[in-house]
Amino acid sequence: MPSLIPRINDPNAYVTSHEIDLIAERLDLSGCRVLDLGCGDAYMTRLLAARLGPAEIVATEVDAVQLRRNRVSEAPAGVHFLYGGAEAIAFPDDHFDAVFLFKSFHHVPRQFLGQALDEIHRVLRPGGHAWISEPVYWGAFNAVLSLFHDEREVREAAFEQIAVAVDSGRFALIDEIFFQYEGVYPDWRDFERRFLQVTHTRHEIDEALYQRVKAAFLAHRGAEGARFMKPHRVDLLRKI
Repeated sequence: MPSLIPRINDPNAYVTSHEIDLIAERLDLSGCRVLDLGCGDAYMTRLLAARLGPAEIVATEVDAVQLRRNRVSEAPAGVHFLYGGAEAIAFPDDHFDAVFLFKSFHHVPRQFLGQALDEIHRVLRPGGHAWISEPVYWGAFNAVLSLFHDEREVREAAFEQIAVAVDSGRFALIDEIFFQYEGVYPDWRDFERRFLQVTHTRHEIDEALYQRVKAAFLAHRGAEGARFMKPHRVDLLRKI
């Protein structure tokens, strides 16, 4: 099947779904070796282990605080938490059956994006898959976040490198999925804790900006909190 042409967004193509269901529909991970790069709090790592039956998951993280939390938490059998970034993967060639990046590829320093894709290609077995899931710069939730952490340029740079990797012939783009899910935040303190008071990024927010972000969030608050649809794009690549 010929490779698709990557698109950064398609507002008419979204499906509403949990990402783990999308993975389950497309990939058989039973007995596989899996790498989860930039695992964050390991929410998706745990779902992969619980739902899809891989033999092993290596989950890496460069945020030392979050990595410590992951290591002291109870983890499913076969899950291993390691320090490391996508641009330097400490495993041999052709080692993994699948590599996942859940909202982490655009966090790779821009000068290392191409190198990260080279490393992903190197550690994947021939025919192995890379699932690169990225938030789309679009919608009401993004409008709030961009007030204090505008990621337009880094997300565009990440997308461009994926397109380059496909165009080079190293990967085939076998599916591109636009999906959304609802995020519910019961109050301002919850949103603040989850997005302003993070350990992986230092936000420069003075009092005036703080009040702007708070007002933008509260404009979406209803009886059950603030509800946002959160758009994402998945590029499912296969190593050639």
